[in-house]
Amino acid sequence: MYFLDHETISSLLHTYGYELIMLVVALESAGVPLPGESVLISAAVYAGATHRLEIWLVIAAAALGAIVGDNIGFWVGREAGPPILKKFGDIVGLDERRQKLGQYLFRLHGGKIVFFGRFVAFLRAFAALLAGVNQLPPARFFAYNAAGGIVWATVFGLGGYTLGKGFHRVAGPFGVAMFVVALAAIIFGWRFYKLHEDKLLADAEVAMRAGSTV
Repeated sequence: MYFLDHETISSLLHTYGYELIMLVVALESAGVPLPGESVLISAAVYAGATHRLEIWLVIAAAALGAIVGDNIGFWVGREAGPPILKKFGDIVGLDERRQKLGQYLFRLHGGKIVFFGRFVAFLRAFAALLAGVNQLPPARFFAYNAAGGIVWATVFGLGGYTLGKGFHRVAGPFGVAMFVVALAAIIFGWRFYKLHEDKLLADAEVAMRAGSTV
């Protein structure tokens, strides 16, 4: 559930502008349930309708907020995740072998998860945290995170600026479609994992022992 509705967002944009955009997007990216994407689109529509905000600064504020917030989530996951998993992992079925598998899979596909997760609501809040928990190399995380944040801010910022309020009607179905695709990928991935669990675990152990950085 979000704490801000569209009317509140519009009112706050009039008063706080770029600072609001950056703060809300950063907090959402760090895991706080705030409507970062709605704020970005509303700000872009507001910029196009009133010209009281510069669209390139709206995009820059959203991209910076996304990058900063994701980095907070990433480092929280990287620093706090391993001790928590060491203490409670076995209780929730994440023993040492499965933790290595998670790290292995993130080395293979973590960049894609971070980049495309920016366009999916629930992944937008947790992709960076999961990347940190699964020890995605920081340089790789930063590159994909920065690219995802900039592309996301540019696409939705320019969309709202050029199409106005109608872009909300486009962004909604797009977000739902991305959610369905992500959910289907998770279900398929889980079924594939259950069918090939032993091989995947063995491959992960070999790769992690060899220090693979695929």
